[in-house]
Amino acid sequence: MNQSKVWDFNPCFYAMVAEVGWYNFRQQDLTGSLGFINDRAQGGAPIIADWAIRNGSCPEEGKGAPNDYACISANSHSMAANNGPGYLCQCSKGYEGNPYLLNGCQDTDECALRKQDHKYEDLYPCRKGICHNTPGSYLCKCKTGKRSDGTNFGCQSLHSPAQILVIGLSVCVSATVAMALTCMLLMQFQRKKHKREKDEYFKQNGGLKLYDEMRSRQVDTIRILTEKEIKRATDNYNEDRVIGCGGHGMVYRGTLDDEKEVAIKKSKAVNDDCREEFVNEIIILSQINHRNIVRLLGCCLDVNVPMLVYEFVSHGTLSEFLHGADPRSPISFDLRLKIATQSAEALAYLHSSTSRTILHGDVKSANILLDDQLNAKVADFGASALKSMDESEFIMFVHGTLGYLDPESFTSRRLTDKSDVYSFGVVLLELMTRKRAIYTDSFNEKESLSYTFPLMFHQKTHHVMLDSEITDDAGMVVLENMTELAVHCLSQRGNDRPTMKEVAERLEMMRRLHLHATNGHDDNGFARNYRGSSSVVVPFDETTHGTIDMSELVEDLER
Repeated sequence: MNQSKVWDFNPCFYAMVAEVGWYNFRQQDLTGSLGFINDRAQGGAPIIADWAIRNGSCPEEGKGAPNDYACISANSHSMAANNGPGYLCQCSKGYEGNPYLLNGCQDTDECALRKQDHKYEDLYPCRKGICHNTPGSYLCKCKTGKRSDGTNFGCQSLHSPAQILVIGLSVCVSATVAMALTCMLLMQFQRKKHKREKDEYFKQNGGLKLYDEMRSRQVDTIRILTEKEIKRATDNYNEDRVIGCGGHGMVYRGTLDDEKEVAIKKSKAVNDDCREEFVNEIIILSQINHRNIVRLLGCCLDVNVPMLVYEFVSHGTLSEFLHGADPRSPISFDLRLKIATQSAEALAYLHSSTSRTILHGDVKSANILLDDQLNAKVADFGASALKSMDESEFIMFVHGTLGYLDPESFTSRRLTDKSDVYSFGVVLLELMTRKRAIYTDSFNEKESLSYTFPLMFHQKTHHVMLDSEITDDAGMVVLENMTELAVHCLSQRGNDRPTMKEVAERLEMMRRLHLHATNGHDDNGFARNYRGSSSVVVPFDETTHGTIDMSELVEDLER
């Protein structure tokens, strides 16, 4: 409407319904309508509709609602008006909507509201729990290990700190017990597995066959030891117990449970094709009974590679005795001749006095041991019989026996009894020259004793190589015979060499002659008879108090 006609006397033509107290009159409202509109009216005016259902009241308790009852929605109730007569309708707690409409009050999802806006977390609390909506309300379920704190919406720990400590300790103890039981079961399993392996090794190495052979042949000289006993004897293969090391294994000094000292040979490997033959060799070696041979006392078969147990010989090897000391102690010719004779007798016994020929296969001064009385004992025999050599093993064997190896066996890769004779010839040269099989000459060059000495012998210049300690006049005849024997043993062809039995017999004769020449006569009835400026040794006949004819003596010596 155009209000210009009344503007002069009635400029107040704006009207509004507003909350009491919102509007306070200001003079600007009369003079600046635009300012009023912008500053006040455009912002909106708050209104309170203060009303009630005037033509009725809330139903009395126990009585039904009248037909014109306004609160028709389920989950609603009435409340008396506070601004006059009548009543108002309201949705029940946990519901929201219009109570004056049918189904107007709907369930409030408190859990969803908590997720949408953090301000509802205080309105609908659920401390340290999980919210679950229910019609008209919600549940706060506690997590595992928690319990209600006495309210509907709070959770607390099931246990006190002391209880938690006890539970923690109980869990730790239970875990420890479980681990211990598991370890015990694993250890039991490992023990059973270990025992099965040892039983398998024992069978594989011919242990059962060895028992049968020992029973049938009534062999009681050999002892079968377990690996546990071997480890106990050697302090679990302590390095301090090592007394020898070669290409094929280690030798340990051990002490058995009965306080007997032994030498235990632990090989690196064994050819599977030789395992069955191993038992037969053990039986044969256990029956060897010679004072100058190291006795085989037992074996260990419950290991991958069988181990042999020998008697312990205390004074070391002949190699150490001849070449080890610095400065060297003097060694008499008598002692050298005794060692040579005893060693030769032992090898001759192996070759011809046992049920089957046993080749030593590795004769050298390092394999001749000396006891407390400096008696010789041949060790490590039967090496060639207890193993077969392929090309790589033969190369290792050659390296270990350098200077002693028979040239024929080098080309044929086959050891014979004459191979032992050749190697023993080198040992004889070591005894007479006190030089190693491979020695350094005056020009600091490496030389082979088995090559140089025979060459000088044929040139009749070998005397310069003999040890000056034994080149006295009394023993020169025997020493010369000994050099001839050594050179004979070193013949290039095996058929040209003497047998080991012949070598032993000749050395025994030389020893008797030397004893006679130095002592007058010995226990075997030998006496000295001088004829002219030279002396000869003849058998002394106690019954006739005379001497045998010289020609007969020569024939005897040749035989």
